[in-house]
Formats: sequence, structure tokens, C-alpha cells
Amino acid sequence: MIDTHSHIYLPEFDEDRATIVEKAKKEGIEKILMPNIDNSSIQQMLDTEASYPDVGHAMMGLHPTSVKGDYIEQLNKIERWLSERDFIAIGEIGIDLYWDQTWEREQREVFRTQLKWAKESGKPVAIHVRNAFDVMFDELDKVYDHRLKGVFHSFSGSAKNLRRALEYPGFMLGINGIVTFKNAGLDRTLASTTPERIITETDAPYLAPVPYRGKRNQPAYMKYTLEKLAEIFAISVEEVDRITTENAKSLFTKVE
Repeated sequence: MIDTHSHIYLPEFDEDRATIVEKAKKEGIEKILMPNIDNSSIQQMLDTEASYPDVGHAMMGLHPTSVKGDYIEQLNKIERWLSERDFIAIGEIGIDLYWDQTWEREQREVFRTQLKWAKESGKPVAIHVRNAFDVMFDELDKVYDHRLKGVFHSFSGSAKNLRRALEYPGFMLGINGIVTFKNAGLDRTLASTTPERIITETDAPYLAPVPYRGKRNQPAYMKYTLEKLAEIFAISVEEVDRITTENAKSLFTKVE
């Protein structure tokens, strides 16, 4: 299994990070991909990658909720890092209008800029979208061409959003613990598709699956997401694991 989106570098794991990584390995997690948030999270993310080089792979990007008045300075630093070393992807990036719509114009600009970097570099993108599917698709369409590929991370959209997302060749749906939430309805939405465009993630420490909902999430819990996907698609957990792992490796080509 590959946890394609996990923030194990955050302070929530400072007391037991080594134990969390060992638990993940015991549950069959081979790789943990770590998306950046903003300039304040870079060093801890890189330190975590260095501590677990056989497991951890860092991304580089500016999260939409970190887009504020200093966004140009933040972007400049992100761009410098992308020029100085290799990263597995550009992320996480996107549009988030759930908490605050004050910086929508700037979020759009930052999103487009990072998408352009992805096109130029050939790197996949990890796209965060919350309360903003129409806005996100609008901005994605402005710069999209065949060079862009990536994942709609933590997908929890409607059936309409799902159909729209799958219109972009090279893009996957990132599915995590939300699919196990009884009232989320994501299981019914996914039933209209197949696992061929799905990759799995945790978004740890957030969005822990049932039976750990409300607790701190961790990569080892990804097995519960796979079990739910196996139920939805009426195939074995082993087959879901095989398909989603192959999908992840085809998208994040630097994962071996």
C-alpha cells in the first residue's frame, strides 16, 4: 500500500513518529507521500523525509488556506525549493472557500501559478478542493493541457463533481477515511465508477476512518479505507490494494 497523502511531519506526531512509521510498515504501507502546507512546514517535512528515506517522499507546494497577504513571498520560496532539489509532486495546492472567501482571487492566482510549474516540470499535482469545485475546475481549465496530471486529494464531491474530475486524463481520485463515514454518501458516489482511477491516502492526522473517527489518523489506518472500497466495488481487499498501488506508482513515477 502507498499512503499518497499524509502529514506525518506535523507536531501531532512529534512524540511517537518512529512508532507510527513502524506501525505503518507492519500494516503493509510501503511509502508515505508528504504534501507541504506552507513555508513554515517545509523544514519539518524535509527532516521527516531524511529520517525515513526508505518510506517518506516530500512534495512541495502552497496550500490554499495559507494564501494570505504574503502569498508572493511564500510562492517565491516554494519556487526556489522546486529549483534546488527534486520533489515527488507539487502539492498540496488548490482552492478552499470553506473557512474564508477573503483571499479567493489570490487563491486562484496561486493555484494557476503552481499548475503552470507542474506543466513545465512534468510533476504531478495534489489538488485540495473544499466548497470550491466549480471555481477549481474553472481555474484548472484555464491552464490545462495533456502535460498536467495529478490527484483530486481527499475527494468528497458529488456524482457530478466525480464525472467532471474524471474528464481530465491523467488525474486520479484520492480516497481516504471519508468513504467510511456513514452520512458522507461518498460510498454511493463511488459506486458509479471503478477503482481504475482511484488512489488511497489518509490525510493523517486528519479524517481518521471508522472505527477511529474523531481520533488522530495515521497511515496504518488506511486498511479500513481499502476494506470499504473492496465492499463498494465487490472485489477483494487484495485486488483493491493491487489496483490502487499500481495507480499510485503510475502517477507518482518516482516511487519505486
